[in-house]
Amino acid sequence: MSQLEESLELALDFTKLEKVGRQVADTRAAGTAACDPGVIPVAVQNADTKEVILVAYTNEFAMKESFKKKKLILWSTSRNKLWFKGETSGETFDLLEAYVNCEQNSLLYIVRPCRGGICHTKNKAGAPRNCYYRKIDFETLKLTNIDE
Repeated sequence: MSQLEESLELALDFTKLEKVGRQVADTRAAGTAACDPGVIPVAVQNADTKEVILVAYTNEFAMKESFKKKKLILWSTSRNKLWFKGETSGETFDLLEAYVNCEQNSLLYIVRPCRGGICHTKNKAGAPRNCYYRKIDFETLKLTNIDE
C-alpha cells in the first residue's frame, strides 16, 4: 500500500477536479478521446449497512456500462480509463439502484459487495477496510486509523 493510504498526515488533494479538467482539455486537443472523460462524482453506499463506502467519478460511458451490467463500473481519473471496481482486488459490487441529485451534477449508487469486502486496502488482519478508515482530529488535523 502507498504512504498516502497508510499515513496519519492529512494530505487532501483539492486540485483533483482541476487536474481532471486539464486531462479532458489535453485529450480533446490531441483528438484521442475514446470515451469522453468529462466526469461527475459518485457517492457509493452499501445497501445493507447504509455506510458511504467510497466517492469516485463516472463519465457517461462508465455510467451506461454500470447500468447495463448492474455492476459498479466507474471512471478512473488517475488512470484515465474505465474502472471495473474490484477487477484487481476482487472486491466487486452489484449495482442495485442509482439516484441523481437536484442539480444533476452527482450520483448516488446503492451497491452490495459481492464477497463482503469494500476497499483495496487491508487492515493488519488482512481484511478489506471501509474506504473511510481514518478519522480527522478537528484540532490537530491529524488522522487516526480506526480499522488497523
